[in-house]
Order: sequence, then structure tokens, then C-alpha cells
Amino acid sequence: MKCVIAAGGLGTRLQNFRDNRSTKILLEVNGTPMINHQIKQLNNWGFENFVIITNPEFSSIIQDVVLGSFSNFDIGFSIQDEPKGISHALQQAENLVKNEKLLFVLGDNFFENNPFKGFDLNEFQSGAFIFTKIVENPQEFGVAEMDHDGNVISIEEKPDMPKSNDAVVGAYMFDESVFEKISILQPSKRGEYEITDLCNLYVNEKNCKNFSIDGWWIDAGTPERIIELEQKLG
Repeated sequence: MKCVIAAGGLGTRLQNFRDNRSTKILLEVNGTPMINHQIKQLNNWGFENFVIITNPEFSSIIQDVVLGSFSNFDIGFSIQDEPKGISHALQQAENLVKNEKLLFVLGDNFFENNPFKGFDLNEFQSGAFIFTKIVENPQEFGVAEMDHDGNVISIEEKPDMPKSNDAVVGAYMFDESVFEKISILQPSKRGEYEITDLCNLYVNEKNCKNFSIDGWWIDAGTPERIIELEQKLG
């Protein structure tokens, strides 16, 4: 299974943090670029085939940083020319992922534990899987509602009245129909092709399941979260 990493966001909240003038994915975390930490994390989960989605301005630098450390892995790159949302970022991998199931991970999301521990990836035949973490402030995240069997009933983005405390984290598994589904998405009010809308296409087909993760989860998009991640990683 290929793993697609979304690494195109500039990370405006991290501009000038530790003199950062480039993209957040190159920001050093305990002395190592964030993107390399992400690849190490995914390799520890068992993945060796990657597609990395970059932005036009820093694509060549990201490639140099990654390939300089991971020449033994199968790594492809694709550029998201415009910041049109997370589903749009995933769409840029279409030419490099041919009729394959895939894992899609946001490059700045990190986890204490392997969410696939005890799960046989060969059992994933169709549909989508999301991963959730119980949080105290679900209003700040995408929120999933599940039935007793782990089937996802709904996903809402930053709802005022959350139906649960299950925040959707930045890791998803999709079957081969994912790019066809992205092609029929409509942009949201903010003009982006949202990952929540993509997942809800699977929900509407009653073909989206959930895994609840344990351990910590950090969305490292702010200086405070970077410091917290460094402390967690030791």
C-alpha cells in the first residue's frame, strides 16, 4: 500500500519561528526536518512506498532533504500548484498511485502509537477508514459520529454542537475509488476541496469505518505544538 503525505502547506503560524523562512515541513524538530520525522514514523508502521505532495516554491528543497536521507525507499513527488485544500492535495498523487489502496497522512500529524497495531492491512478491501481521538475541545476539529460497530454515521467540520468528542486525526485509508470521488467534490465556502467532504462521500455509501487511537496525537502546526512534539519525542 502506498502512503501519500500532504506536505504542501506553508504553515503561516510557524513563519519566523526559529527563523523559519520556508515551509513548516522543513522546520527542524529536535534537529531533524519534520518531513523526515514523518517518513520515519510511517516506516515504523511498516510503509516503504511514498508519494509526497509539495508546493511549487519549496519542492526541490523538500526533495533534496528527503532523498538525501531515504535513498533506499520508493519515494515519488508531486506538486500542488495552488492551495485548494487537503482533498485537492491528495488528488495530485493520482498519476503516481495506480488503482491502489492508499494511506493518506498529513505531514504535520504525529502519533505516540502505531494505529495499525493488531490490524491486518490485507483485510482492507473497500471503502474508507478514518482514525479518531477523544478530545476535550471537539469544536476545534472535524468530529465523527459512529454506531456501536465502528461505522461512521457523520463527520462535521468544527461543529458548534459536536455530536461526539471523537476528533478526526490526520490519517486516512482510501480504496481505489478515491480519485473518482475527489473529481466530483465541490469547493467549500472557503474555496477549498475539503477532506471532510471526501470522507462523507464514503459515509453516504455506508462504507466508512473508524479506528479509535490511543496514546498522544499532535497536530504540529503552531510553535507550542512543535515544542510539545519535541518533548514527546525526547
